[in-house]
Amino acid sequence: MSPRRFTPLLLVTTLLVASGALAQDKGSVNPKPLPPLANPNDPHLGAKELFARKLLPSKGPAHVIGSYTKGCIGGAAQMPLNGDNWQVMRLSRNRNFGHPDMIALIKRLAAKAHKDAGWPGILVGDIAQPRGGPALSGHASHQIGLDADIWLTPMPDRRLSREEREEMSAVMMVRQDRLDIDPKVFTPGHVLVLRDAAQEPAVQRIFVNAAIKKALCREAKGDRSWLSKIRPWWGHDYHFHIRMRCPAGAGQCEGQPSQSEDEGCKEADLSYWFSDAVLHPKPPPEPPKPKPPMTLAQMPAACKAVLHAGDAKP
Repeated sequence: MSPRRFTPLLLVTTLLVASGALAQDKGSVNPKPLPPLANPNDPHLGAKELFARKLLPSKGPAHVIGSYTKGCIGGAAQMPLNGDNWQVMRLSRNRNFGHPDMIALIKRLAAKAHKDAGWPGILVGDIAQPRGGPALSGHASHQIGLDADIWLTPMPDRRLSREEREEMSAVMMVRQDRLDIDPKVFTPGHVLVLRDAAQEPAVQRIFVNAAIKKALCREAKGDRSWLSKIRPWWGHDYHFHIRMRCPAGAGQCEGQPSQSEDEGCKEADLSYWFSDAVLHPKPPPEPPKPKPPMTLAQMPAACKAVLHAGDAKP
């Protein structure tokens, strides 16, 4: 998907989506259950309303269906809320579920962040809902358990309270002029953590703010081949987004084409992201009309079975 194909209107829309329920948005210490749907069989009902009301994964083995932006996951695994080197944030969202391979990868990354960067650990943001699918807020992706957000704020050397997990803000890593990282907060440890994530063979892409990509290109030493996986994308000033490839044998998973193995560090690779049109987009003459929500019928047919399957044991 080339950024140069975005029209100004679509660019603004994308920026608005990217600024949704991300690391800096607060959660709720006492979230209220969603009310029952008056007509859950309404064919015009957004699938997000259905998937958001599933509080547990479906029973059975893990299987991925569809694409990162239109799909679901059966038999998802839950990321434990606490580990030796990680803590899950924004518990009220109930988005700490994913493919078992993703859960294992996050645990490995947490240990590497401690060992290589000297961080106490990592703070884990959104992975996916218990059965994946579209969420009520925040993301177009994160639907099949193969996307995960990791805060760029190192985990504190203590157990965070529930209030802190909902209300603590991630740290902005980008300078106010948006042209580079803020050296007061973005450290060599961040380079090492991003390198460790990118060197995982199952990781296909990692999305960061363009200023962070620029800093990585400048600071990376030795083997730089991992830089090819680091991709600039709107938002991602406070966290980085890991995207895994489809697991082996997952015939219903629709992955993305492999990207170039080029480092992506040439001036031509980054100049678009620092253009005035991107840094200071002009609002459209008229606000864009919201798109109708994706319905269950528009999703892969097998997602209906995932939605209606029995609950896995908590």
